[in-house]
Amino acid sequence: MSDSISQILYLKKQKRHKYIVYFSRIFVLIFFLLLWELTSYYGIIDSFIFSSPSKIVKCFWSMVLDKSIFFHIKITLYETIASFLFVIFFSILFAILLWSSRKLSDIVEPYLVVLNSLPKSALAPLLIVWLGAKPTTIIVCGMSIAIFGSILNLYTNFILVDEEKLKLIYTLHGNRFHILTKVVLPSSVPTIMNMMKVNIGLCLVGVIIGEFLAAKSGLGYLIIYSSQVFKMDWLLMSIVLLCIMAMVLYTLISFIQKQYQKHF
Repeated sequence: MSDSISQILYLKKQKRHKYIVYFSRIFVLIFFLLLWELTSYYGIIDSFIFSSPSKIVKCFWSMVLDKSIFFHIKITLYETIASFLFVIFFSILFAILLWSSRKLSDIVEPYLVVLNSLPKSALAPLLIVWLGAKPTTIIVCGMSIAIFGSILNLYTNFILVDEEKLKLIYTLHGNRFHILTKVVLPSSVPTIMNMMKVNIGLCLVGVIIGEFLAAKSGLGYLIIYSSQVFKMDWLLMSIVLLCIMAMVLYTLISFIQKQYQKHF
């Protein structure tokens, strides 16, 4: 009886903690926006440099009315999702190739480590020279941020599969293909899901870097253009939209992960 009461009290405590965290987050956000708005309105900060929430909303609404903002959001979203899907596909493909050949992995792994350590922003200008200033280049920029680390992490997970499961497959006269499809890939699904949650943000960062240098549309283009002509409302609005986009994409992948965990 005492155990059930303790459990009920524990669950209530956890629920109360969850609500406190949730409402505290909302309060901090509202407090920050009000403080920003008031300090801008009363001239404590320069509204030309720092803008204000009301000006950002007005700027966003004006671009909604002329529908220009949807075009820029669509471009950045398309490039981010395309680079993200390519990263997932090629990461799994190359990780399988490295896992299937010990000799290949020993040769390639040091190069992957070096490429993963390289500041990816240094690659963007080179990619633009090689591929030209076009959407394909921006997608490749997005891929370059995430793909090397993803291959390494996935390959490491492949080679750390439970040895007892491998012995069982061989005992049942299975081969490497059976090991891959029945043990390695299924056991790596949680890693792939977690990798997706990280990569969606990295791909967005890479796309924005590419848009800074080579785009004529997209939220990255808006940020760099507005900074050059001192349209701070545009700049801050674009940053806010990027934050919302990153949050929505991350939440979507988290939802997919939870649905997978429920069914499997």
